[in-house]
Amino acid sequence: MPHVSRSASQPELTALFASVHQHFQDVIVPLWQGPGWNADMALPYEALDAEHKPLPPQRYRAMACARQLYLFSSLIGQVPKAEERAAALFRSLQRHFHDAEHGGWFYSIDPQGTPLDQRKDLYTHAFILFACAHYWNKVREPLVESVLNAALEVVAQRFATGDGLYEASLDRDWSSLDSGPLQNPLMHLAEAFLATLSVREDAAVQNALIELCTAMQKRFIDPRHAVLMEKPLGAVDNWFEPGHQFEWYFLLQSSPLLRGSTLHASLERAFAFTEQRGVDQQTGAVRAMLELDDHPRDATQRIWAQAEYLRALTLRPGSEASVQRQLQALQQRFLHAGGWHECRDEQGEVSRKDMPSTTPYHLATCYRGLAEYLG
Repeated sequence: MPHVSRSASQPELTALFASVHQHFQDVIVPLWQGPGWNADMALPYEALDAEHKPLPPQRYRAMACARQLYLFSSLIGQVPKAEERAAALFRSLQRHFHDAEHGGWFYSIDPQGTPLDQRKDLYTHAFILFACAHYWNKVREPLVESVLNAALEVVAQRFATGDGLYEASLDRDWSSLDSGPLQNPLMHLAEAFLATLSVREDAAVQNALIELCTAMQKRFIDPRHAVLMEKPLGAVDNWFEPGHQFEWYFLLQSSPLLRGSTLHASLERAFAFTEQRGVDQQTGAVRAMLELDDHPRDATQRIWAQAEYLRALTLRPGSEASVQRQLQALQQRFLHAGGWHECRDEQGEVSRKDMPSTTPYHLATCYRGLAEYLG
């Protein structure tokens, strides 16, 4: 990972990060070890309310299970019983969501554990791949690597469209739903490929990643502003999301393999434009969705987008003041004594009171980026 030049003395930023990270370990993680854990199902509830009570379960998603598997894998050796929790989540992923008949993993099960949405989506499979790579790196158990390999095989054989891209969604039996490729699942697949390459050499994965980024440049980059659109170019009703721009930027900039690619050059060129259009200069709030003509499609401020902007800034030269400002914005606007605010509206009012089980993944990856920046 590139080291960003900055002044040697940064006690304020270091102290601020220590405080935020302590909040993560003392407040946020225990929510998912205690009230957010359904011990009968050995799965995290989808969300907790402001009083730390689980919202009545409508479903459990494989993606949410995988994100929590990543979370607790990342905490092995730092948080008591993290390894036991990661092991339970890994078992639940296989027990509840694996499709023994057709292969791959279901999208969701109902509160009783019966398959609910039985479609196969790339977003879910990308997170299973990502989580298993991180978990295998910590435990090195053959069974975990075999699931990692199975996920890679399913992605290559079932989702790949032959042009470097992948279908966003397929039916349970892998028949087409004409979904076509979509930006967000493809980004998380790139993230999962990078996670795999960080734990082992894998020529097939490396080639797939390079082909994916080449295809993203061709099919998703707006030629005028160099931003990544959410749908392929030419699709009706298209838009871009600043949070995803920053997320892609971090993935490309942090990878020696991808840094210097055409896609990386595009995201580098688009960074100032994305900040200018997508970040409130006074509050540091990141807007959710924008049209290319500067029309905010959705001005909601989401904690995950704040985390991704902050993480991206750690890889920008001369960014120490910006990193500190954005870390303060995250702490003051989104974190609180009982957990976090998921969303604020355009006026800055808290618009979502629940805390989803999927959000700690974003905070964990953000804090990991900050720790590397400060280290």
